[in-house]
Amino acid sequence: MPLFQNCSPCRRQISALYSWAPRKYYRTKKVKIEVPEYFTDLPDFLQWRSYFPSNPSLAHRISVANPETAKKIADAFVPEGSKDKVIIEAYPGPGQLTRALLALPKERIKKLIVLETHDNYLQYLRSLEDVDDRVKVLDLPAVSWSTYDTVEEMGLLKDVEALPWEAGVHPNLHYISHLRATISGEQFIAQQFRTIPDRQWLFKFGRVPMSHVMSEYVWQRVSGGLGDRLRCKLSVIAEATAKCEEALPFSETQPLEQHFHPAPSEAVMTKVGELRQSKKAVKGRRLGMPFQVINLVPRADVVISPETLDKWDYCLRRMFVQKATPFKKALLMLGPGAGTLAKTVCNPENPVWVDPDAKINSLTTEQWQVVVQAFHEWPFAPVDLGVDSVVASLMKD
Repeated sequence: MPLFQNCSPCRRQISALYSWAPRKYYRTKKVKIEVPEYFTDLPDFLQWRSYFPSNPSLAHRISVANPETAKKIADAFVPEGSKDKVIIEAYPGPGQLTRALLALPKERIKKLIVLETHDNYLQYLRSLEDVDDRVKVLDLPAVSWSTYDTVEEMGLLKDVEALPWEAGVHPNLHYISHLRATISGEQFIAQQFRTIPDRQWLFKFGRVPMSHVMSEYVWQRVSGGLGDRLRCKLSVIAEATAKCEEALPFSETQPLEQHFHPAPSEAVMTKVGELRQSKKAVKGRRLGMPFQVINLVPRADVVISPETLDKWDYCLRRMFVQKATPFKKALLMLGPGAGTLAKTVCNPENPVWVDPDAKINSLTTEQWQVVVQAFHEWPFAPVDLGVDSVVASLMKD
């Protein structure tokens, strides 16, 4: 009997119900297995608990397990009309999504570069190199920037043309990832957004699209709207640099146990967007919270300029510490005497201005642009924008 009948569950319904479902409803008990001679085909995903047992080193890793779900995600990431894609796929796990990508019409994908480091997963990925010459599997960490230098040095991107930003979305190069369900995973996607303004990383090739399997919690922080309690520095940077949208409806990947591995080992009630209040809640968020799939495309008109990138980072980091306070008070966090910037930023005669009583999480990207520009032009702005130096200067003031 399906968990939801005759309806398309909303986020709130799912966030209240997904952790109640007993694990045995979805997965068989752990059993003894025979190691296969060949690893081309994956075992039944209901048996993944036995073939790919979870351990502390993998507790933060979520992999698409259901083959039908993988087909939907692959088609959403690389839709009809795509041609000769060179895809870098990061942390695919055993490779259910990898196989779904390879099963798409062959003209869509020219090359698939897979980055994975877990030995048990690698044996199921390397077998694909023997049956499909489009696949190259590398035992390299996707979260290390040097990995992508190695990919280039190996000549794996030699067929990728570097295009002007004005040429539109890059038609060939594409980045796909299972984003880790940890703070480091959130930091990694934040760094990816941060490389867009100055055309670093893969964006030196142009407006390279990205697709992520990510937790609902991180997605809410990426997409946090005006006034939302989860709107944060990441939300503003994402909004200023890329167009982000769901690749599939949220309900298509819920509940987690029917679509992903590992399934949660215990029922933990955590609502979507709930703030972390205990170690148990954090554990539940990592292992039992909803996941969904997202497409991201760099904006043609990136709001952040390369010369102000560090100042955007600084202003957002400092002021979001005070996100529940009025703007005029949070402005003081930018350094001694920063309150004088209000004369410019809060002037209603300007085309874009900020209400001095507005909350920090209610500011638009355009308003943040005004704030950062004023800080950029301020002759008394701190030179060292590191956290420690600013804290010290405020304590002396």
